[in-house]
Amino acid sequence: MPTETERMLAGDSYDPTDPELVADRARARDIVRRYNATTEAESSRRETLLRELFGSAGDAVAVEPPLRCDYGFNVTVGEGFFANFGCVLLDVTPIEFGDRCLLGPGVHVYTPTHPIDPEERATGRERGRPVTVGDDVWIGGRAVLNPGVTIGDGAVIASGAVVTEDVPGRVVVGGNPAQIIREIE
Repeated sequence: MPTETERMLAGDSYDPTDPELVADRARARDIVRRYNATTEAESSRRETLLRELFGSAGDAVAVEPPLRCDYGFNVTVGEGFFANFGCVLLDVTPIEFGDRCLLGPGVHVYTPTHPIDPEERATGRERGRPVTVGDDVWIGGRAVLNPGVTIGDGAVIASGAVVTEDVPGRVVVGGNPAQIIREIE
């Protein structure tokens, strides 16, 4: 019988009140609290804490506090990743960023989903769907990436966009729900 953690990571229905998951979230919140308390002069400490929090991180990674996430270990960031102030990464399943991704302030990335049926939702069980972001993607401030989306290499997500479907590479999308505005030559 799979554990609740195994169910969560597989994207199956899981119980977020499971003690192991509660402990994993507490661990992440502790690391995030310490990270958010750092100053600009503590770049080495910031790097150490991000490497402790994230599943993996490339070189030249920078995240401006405050940062929020559920577990941290489901987040992968490539080389040259930058996230501006106030990003939220809800990582019940993997969130993967390629190389040279740039996130504006207040970007939110969500992997958890809740049942549509109210009786099922009342059980408190959740599911997750991974989010994958390719290389050289720029995500504008206050954009939201919803569960299960994939963003292609070189795409631009306009500020305030709400991404509900996959985005091909080398396009600019914007709006709610996000639509292709133009291709990038």
